[in-house]
Amino acid sequence: MLTYVISKNGQPLMPTSRSGKVRRLLRDKKAKVVRRCPFTIQLLYKAENNVQSIILGVDAGSKHIGISATTDDMVLYEADIELRNDIVDLLSTRREARRTRRNRLRYRAPRFDNRHKPEGWLAPLIRQKVDSHLKVIADVHKLLPISKVIIEIASFDIQKIKNPDIEGSAYQQGEQLGFWNTREYVLFRDGHTCQCCHGKSKDKVLNVHHIESRKTGGDAPNNLITLCETCHTNYHKGLIELPSSIKRGMKFNDATFMGIMRWSVYNKLKELYSDVSLTYGYLTKNTRIENVLPKEHYADARCISGNPTAVSDGTVYYQKKVRCHNRQIHKANLLKGGVRKNNQAPYIVKGYRLFDKVLYNKEECFITGRRSSGNFMLRKLEWSKITDSVSYKKLTLLETAKHYLTERRMAIPPTAEACGFLCQ
Repeated sequence: MLTYVISKNGQPLMPTSRSGKVRRLLRDKKAKVVRRCPFTIQLLYKAENNVQSIILGVDAGSKHIGISATTDDMVLYEADIELRNDIVDLLSTRREARRTRRNRLRYRAPRFDNRHKPEGWLAPLIRQKVDSHLKVIADVHKLLPISKVIIEIASFDIQKIKNPDIEGSAYQQGEQLGFWNTREYVLFRDGHTCQCCHGKSKDKVLNVHHIESRKTGGDAPNNLITLCETCHTNYHKGLIELPSSIKRGMKFNDATFMGIMRWSVYNKLKELYSDVSLTYGYLTKNTRIENVLPKEHYADARCISGNPTAVSDGTVYYQKKVRCHNRQIHKANLLKGGVRKNNQAPYIVKGYRLFDKVLYNKEECFITGRRSSGNFMLRKLEWSKITDSVSYKKLTLLETAKHYLTERRMAIPPTAEACGFLCQ
């Protein structure tokens, strides 16, 4: 396992695999530990800043980011970062609560003249993912003297996926062309016929029904079907079920995200770092297959860095992005007597916080639930449960809570070549 080294003035140096020397530096107070995972020390004396050329490969994505920092012959750092995907659900829940609360107030006329989106505005989910990419890349620059960044941001043609024969001016003539809104388009698409009873009820009132809830599925045409008033009412009363043939169409959330964020991430990286370039997914796939590498995000990132044959000791850092704060003040459901119970637990309980990394029964895990009595729920990074309740007296604090939970794993057994290389 490599130890990452930072100079006295905070500049990253080349990492070392000489654990004996690291122990002596710490023992003689010539270095201090600044981070536990990945293990990083800072020198307390002036040292020569001899660095090599290190290329950082970034496999961008909507759910995972792959990171690999390599030299010509060695892998120095690899990570797989899982991003947040709960923001849309949280915003939808907040919107529901806000509308319910405001329905109890006096009527206020809508005011839209003072609402505008600034230039470069991005939706909250996309902005969070873009910021996560920039944050992850910046963190690697704090560990290693990166000389070049190569990022793969795939380009998707969503209309080509929907219609392989589309070409020319048809791109400007989308599936809703000529319709004043989505509802009218759905009614026209379904022939103004109920898709449940196919007109047998002879109900002339038609509704547009969400196959998945609006909260999770949105208002896209592939999530909407036409139902008559009778079938729509009976369905929500639980009296009938929709035919099994009615299913939500293809989702293009990830493709849409990649299409929006690619230039935003790339342009911001060019502002921050001197040497940044792009690559494409088909090149990465071809390189991975030629070098018989596993289909993993960090392996793709290694191919993107241009050094697929670099030797690795098998260490991969898995990270999970978690929310910073829970802003919901009260529980959604009232208690008896109309009491609104507080939704937030104390910030610190017996010296521990939410998402602290602790040692329990010789196993590293994270605090994912806390009670004022001092009992905690513990989980691993992949969210497998260790215990529902354990006393704080049985825990040892390893690392205070961070927005990115980090866990070191052995992704693949280190080869003899890797062991020999690291021992040199």
